[in-house]
Amino acid sequence: MINLSKRITGVDEIMDDFALPASELEPVLKGLGNLNAWFGGHQTLIKALEQFPVKPGYHISDWGCGGGDTLKAVAIWAQNRQVPLQLTGIDAAPAAITFAKKETRNYSNIKYLQADVLSDQWQENQFDIVVSSLFTHHFEDEQWIQLIQKMYKTAKHGIIITDLHRHWLLYYALIFITTIIIPNKMMRYDAPLSVQRSFTKAELKQLLKRAGITNYKIKWKWAFRWEVIIYKS
Repeated sequence: MINLSKRITGVDEIMDDFALPASELEPVLKGLGNLNAWFGGHQTLIKALEQFPVKPGYHISDWGCGGGDTLKAVAIWAQNRQVPLQLTGIDAAPAAITFAKKETRNYSNIKYLQADVLSDQWQENQFDIVVSSLFTHHFEDEQWIQLIQKMYKTAKHGIIITDLHRHWLLYYALIFITTIIIPNKMMRYDAPLSVQRSFTKAELKQLLKRAGITNYKIKWKWAFRWEVIIYKS
């Protein structure tokens, strides 16, 4: 039985290499998009957006946007409700940005920036809401704190983060899925490691405290995800 009592640090996933070629990264991004859709990740984030609520003209930014599947889901939701939005995806991997642009080419309100989310280029209140899906576990604790502080600076109204709950059932389920259902060598390595790098509720609360964040809610969501909503106004 895998020991998940502590969050693993100092080990990178393969997809943390921003120089990965498209031929290797694109199948993984497509697989992750499918997992997000199958296990309700998109719907969880959209329901969280509705809590603000989102108003016409809002600018929403997805940090660590990967293949753009989250932005596409938000764009469809907004289109169905006739709520015009400006959507910006940010990712440091050139291959991810290229793939995301291709996957969302029919949505004129989605734009992309290739950038390091920990850089100093972000402006105060640059976006109305910052969202992030299955991304923050890629950061060590100190970097995680920096990331949340930068999100807080740039978001006018709030932040929505969904990320993995470190749990043995999820760990072994992802091994099965990436071996049998979506067989992919990179995902087979990265997916269980993602669980090892992810969080307990107590760890998230402690990290938020260290980041100076006090106005937030944490909820457990299926399948083995934490939803963190941070409010500014």
